Amino acid sequence: MKVRSVAAAAVAVWAVACGASAKTVAVSADRALDVATGRYIERPLVVITDGRIAAVEHQGDAVPAGAERVDLPGVTLLPGLIDMHVHMTSSPLFGGYSYLQFTDSFWPVIATQHARATLEAGFTTVRNVGAENYDDVGLRQAIDAGFIPGPRMITAGYAIGSTGGHCDSTFFPPSMNQKEPSVVDSPDQGRQMVRQMHKYGATVIKICATGGVFSHGDTPGAQQLTVEEIRAIVDEAHRTGLKVAAHAHGGDGIKAAILGGVDTIEHASLVDDEGIKLAVQHGSWFGMDIYNTDYTQAEGARNGVLPENLKKDRDIGEIQRENFKKSLKAGVKMIFSTDAGIYPHGWNARQFAVMVRYGATPLQAIQTATLNASQALGGDWTHDVGQVAVGRFGDLVGVKGDPLSDVTVLERPVFVMKGGEVVARRP
Repeated sequence: MKVRSVAAAAVAVWAVACGASAKTVAVSADRALDVATGRYIERPLVVITDGRIAAVEHQGDAVPAGAERVDLPGVTLLPGLIDMHVHMTSSPLFGGYSYLQFTDSFWPVIATQHARATLEAGFTTVRNVGAENYDDVGLRQAIDAGFIPGPRMITAGYAIGSTGGHCDSTFFPPSMNQKEPSVVDSPDQGRQMVRQMHKYGATVIKICATGGVFSHGDTPGAQQLTVEEIRAIVDEAHRTGLKVAAHAHGGDGIKAAILGGVDTIEHASLVDDEGIKLAVQHGSWFGMDIYNTDYTQAEGARNGVLPENLKKDRDIGEIQRENFKKSLKAGVKMIFSTDAGIYPHGWNARQFAVMVRYGATPLQAIQTATLNASQALGGDWTHDVGQVAVGRFGDLVGVKGDPLSDVTVLERPVFVMKGGEVVARRP
C-alpha cells in the first residue's frame, strides 16, 4: 500500500488543467489491510479524486480543501472484492425445467436485482462467464452508463462449447430443435466464434472443456473440446487481447485446457496430480467454487433441480474441496470463483470460510478475491482493482472486526464504496 501525499495535489492540478470539477472524498477508518503484505495500516486516510485513489495517507495529514469526509470508526478497510465466476442473469430459484415458465426477457430484468445485491455485498468487480442473448453485455452497459447500480463487469456473452456438451442445450428432444448459438466442432469454428463473441461485446472468452454438473446427459469428468480446438480459441482470443476461462471439471479436460493456453481453469473439481503439476508449471489460475454445494444440496430439490444433477453435485462436491486443499498446498495460483447464480447473488463472501476450512489462511483467501484476481484479469484491470493503492479505482469495503482472524466478517460488510461513491453504509 503506497503512501503519497503529492499524488492528491497532482490529481487536483490535472483536474484544474482539464477544466474538470473534480470530486474528492477522504475516507478514514481504524485500519486498512494491505493485501499484498498482510500488514495493517493504522488510522488510514484514503483520498479519492474523480473515482480513483489519489493518496493513501494517515489521519492527521492535510485533507484537500472541499473534500467530502467519510469517517468510519471501528472499521477495517479492504479493497473492493472481485468474484471471477458469476452468472448475473441466472437465479438458483429456478432449476431443472422450472425456468421455462418465464419469457426470455425476464432474466435481464431480475439481473438488475442480482447486480445490486452483489455490489452491496462488497463485490465491486465481477467476471460474468456466460449468459444467454448477450444479456450480460447489456447489463454491463447499463451499469457503466449509470442507469442501475452494480459492480464493474467483465463479460463473456455466450460460453463456447461442443455439440451436445455442457454449453449446448441438452434438456430437450430433437423435435424441439434446441441448439446454443455458440456451439463449435472444429478449430476453425472456434476461431470464428471468438470473433463473434468479441464483435457483440465479450471482454473475456468462456469455453466448456468438459461436461458439467447442471447439464443433462453428460458427466462432469468427460472432455468435450480437443486440445486443437482449445488452442485455436485461445490463440484467437489472445490475438484479440482477451483472456480465456475454461469450465473444466475432469482431469483430461483440465490438462487439455492448460496445454491449450487457457488463462483460468474454472471448477477444477477432479484434477489429478499431473494436472496440478501442469498448472504450477504453466502458471495457470484455478478458480474452484467450493462453497455452492452447501446451498445446492440444501435447497436444490425445492428449487426444481433434477435428481440427476443433484447426484452429480453430491458426488464431486467433497472431492473438489479436497483437491482445492491439495492444489493450494502444491502452489497452484488461486482466484476467487463462486459460480454465483447457482446460489443466491450477494452470498459470495460465504466462500471465504470454506476456503479457510480447506487449508487457506484468511490472507490467502482474501488475496484470491483481490490481488490475485486483479493479476489474473490482466490488462488495465491489474492496475485498476485489487488493492487500496494510488491510481486504482476508489473501491473500498469496510468490515467490523479483524478479517485476518475471522474471515466471516467479510459476509457482513458495513461499508461499500465504488469509484468514490458510497454504495452501502450500515451500523
